[in-house]
Amino acid sequence: MRLPSTQAALLEAASATEERTIERLAEELGEKPETVTGAAFALEEEGLLDVSEEEIEGVSLTEEGAEYAEKGLPERRLYEAALELGADEEPVPMGEAIGKSGLEGGEVDIALSNYARKGYGEIDSGELSAAAGHDEDEEADALALIDAEEPVADAVLDSLERRDLIGRRESTVRSVTLTDEGVTALMEGVEVSETVGQITPEMLTSGEWKDVEFAAYNVEADAAEVTGGKKHVLRQTADRVKDVLVGMGFEEMDGPHVDSEFWINDALFMPQDHPARTHWDQFALETPDRMDDLPEDLVERVRSAHLEGVGEDGEGYHSPWTEEVARGMDLRGHTTSLSMRYLSGEAVGKLEPPQRYFSVEKVYRNDTLDPTHLLEFFQIEGWVMAEDLSVRDLKGTFTEFYERFGITDLQFKPHYNPYTEPSFELFGHHPETGELIEIGNSGMFRPEVLEPLGVECDVMAWGLALERLAMLITGAEDIRDLHGTLADIEFLRNAEVIY
Repeated sequence: MRLPSTQAALLEAASATEERTIERLAEELGEKPETVTGAAFALEEEGLLDVSEEEIEGVSLTEEGAEYAEKGLPERRLYEAALELGADEEPVPMGEAIGKSGLEGGEVDIALSNYARKGYGEIDSGELSAAAGHDEDEEADALALIDAEEPVADAVLDSLERRDLIGRRESTVRSVTLTDEGVTALMEGVEVSETVGQITPEMLTSGEWKDVEFAAYNVEADAAEVTGGKKHVLRQTADRVKDVLVGMGFEEMDGPHVDSEFWINDALFMPQDHPARTHWDQFALETPDRMDDLPEDLVERVRSAHLEGVGEDGEGYHSPWTEEVARGMDLRGHTTSLSMRYLSGEAVGKLEPPQRYFSVEKVYRNDTLDPTHLLEFFQIEGWVMAEDLSVRDLKGTFTEFYERFGITDLQFKPHYNPYTEPSFELFGHHPETGELIEIGNSGMFRPEVLEPLGVECDVMAWGLALERLAMLITGAEDIRDLHGTLADIEFLRNAEVIY
């Protein structure tokens, strides 16, 4: 019997008494699994092999899961550090326990969010207690079992999957055994025939194709999975947002990610003792630590608005204001710093109404990580400068904008901002969970913002969350699926921005 080389090698490697998987045989033969699969189907058609299939669920550690399998879960490391400090007898300072555990960055938030949930102890007023007797952690044990390719209970797998520590996928395992005909063929002897799997330009030119034997093409054989590059889902959303806003008559702004407190907060009439201006909420820089290039006359007008107010009835904040604080450097917590630069004329010169501007750029906040919050995210900033604007104009703008994305069930909730009055938040329903998600904040800039900037007409403004818009139009249920270290690669490969 004459067979192509791969088929002949597979026939010889197969067993009549033991099922052998395609993966194992491919490794032995030094061939790709899809090549061996094709050969197996061809031999099955000849009656020389039996091919069986089994659907199995594969479980593998994500990069983060593999790290925790080696170093330990963050909450476990925090618990063990707390025990060493004696927190099972008397609460210890939380910072001291975190320092001893060696946790850094996002691991701290993960540890704190899971510590009480697992019954390790309590966290209260900056102190941490530890309950004795927690010698085991089923999630930690499961990570070790998965790493060793041992079975794990489904309930624990579900928990690890929710934490993005494992990936699960369905796969088909094919195995082969020799038939009686296959055994007979081997006993009678198999001759290898040289076959060609792909025609080449040289074969066509020389006419060699007329004399060669071509391998049969099997449409049932597995093919290698190829995942080509594509534009990121978030970039697709951002590009669509820009197209929509430009189509509505807006121009795009840009500006520095690192800026002074003056442009980020003071010009926005945010008091210098506001909780959102502490380092619990924003990131300060050591280098550079100060901005010297600020317009002195504008600084004086902003200082006066904070201390004395604006207009006959203005009173200001009655709280401390210093130029030293205003010159401090931070990563911007919102892109409203760009709006202040443009409205003041600092960016592109004095603007006359009507004007429409927007930006879609990254901002940085010291938030707690959860399904709707990240430390870095993109904000859709926008404002309109014109005479006699009202809340009706602002709501109408949102209605038109979100309708372009198929979102028609917006809800508005009155809100307080130091820099806008009236103000309100926007909410939309998630298409998968039905949950009402906050998607933005907006309002009419107060006189205390506009008068120091030299703006003599109304300005309506907003800051919308790009990632939350992407969640509504793609069905993503966790903002961390979209970007960051825990991004769901399979979701990003398959999700489409539909509008």
